[in-house]
Amino acid sequence: MQDVFDKVAEVRKQIEEAAIGSSVELEAFRVRFLGSKNILKDLFSAIKEVPNERKKEFGQLINEVKSLAESVFQEKSVLFADTNKQSARQIDLSLPAVTRNQGAMHPITLVREEIVHILERIGYVVAEGPEIEDDWHNFTALAMPDNHPARDMQDTFYIQTNPDILLRTHTSNVQIRVMEKQEPPIRIIAPGRTYRNETISARAHCIFHQVELLYIDEHVSFADLKQTLLYLAQELFGSQTKIRLRPSYFPFTEPSAELDVSCFICNQQGCNICKHTGWVEIGGAGMVDPAVLEACSIDPDKYSGFAFGMGLERMAMLKWQINDIRLFSENDLRFLQQFEGR
Repeated sequence: MQDVFDKVAEVRKQIEEAAIGSSVELEAFRVRFLGSKNILKDLFSAIKEVPNERKKEFGQLINEVKSLAESVFQEKSVLFADTNKQSARQIDLSLPAVTRNQGAMHPITLVREEIVHILERIGYVVAEGPEIEDDWHNFTALAMPDNHPARDMQDTFYIQTNPDILLRTHTSNVQIRVMEKQEPPIRIIAPGRTYRNETISARAHCIFHQVELLYIDEHVSFADLKQTLLYLAQELFGSQTKIRLRPSYFPFTEPSAELDVSCFICNQQGCNICKHTGWVEIGGAGMVDPAVLEACSIDPDKYSGFAFGMGLERMAMLKWQINDIRLFSENDLRFLQQFEGR
């Protein structure tokens, strides 16, 4: 029987000798002696082991210990509250506030939004599509059958469990999906992330971004394409910008051309950006191949159109004279903070 009384005395001693030097230690004290699962509860339940003639004595003893714990807790709570108030009074409110750096838009986002806003002003709307695509929308519908050599240009990431599923190699898949569902006229911009199995270096990456535009309607001509590209170039690089179109090849456009703009760094005087030619290549364009229109159930005898695409990383590298494409994906704050406020 004396063991139960000894346990009460031991708990009293723990309360009296408790070292409480911080608010954290005070909270630990409260949980141990006054919390919902405090150690005094076990002592209260032990009253059934005490003879009837000593139950009153035992109950009074436990209540005294509980009151002691409550008084210690209250005393220390007041002490720490006064200390906190004293610390608050010592704050110098005349000191300047600590400034926090605001976040900045990523340079790829800045370029994408600028291009989208330029084209929205002449009636284009943004369209999106899946990054995990099937072979039909990524290749076949774009006039690239199974044995077409243009497939070798793409360095495709295929999903091994299903060779018909792949990571899209360009945002042209969005054009196909829109043409399948929407009747002309069609006027869209398709920005997005693309994937190609390339060796990562300062000039190339396996993950990059593109933006493409597509215009399908009656009587659309190459002259419309040229005028649209001139408008885009002058809005991006300045009203004095000139363009030139060089014959090229893309499997889903015919005729096809590479778009060059007059160097906006040296004003065509010759520099490292334009490789001393006075011209900078920014993308590829062409008239939509009639076979692509047919694959999307659009009558090529009634409708025609053009498409244009450019790499956003290349545009950002030209715009801010960045010499390493890997900087866009490394999340180095020293690099990203340079674009705050742009």
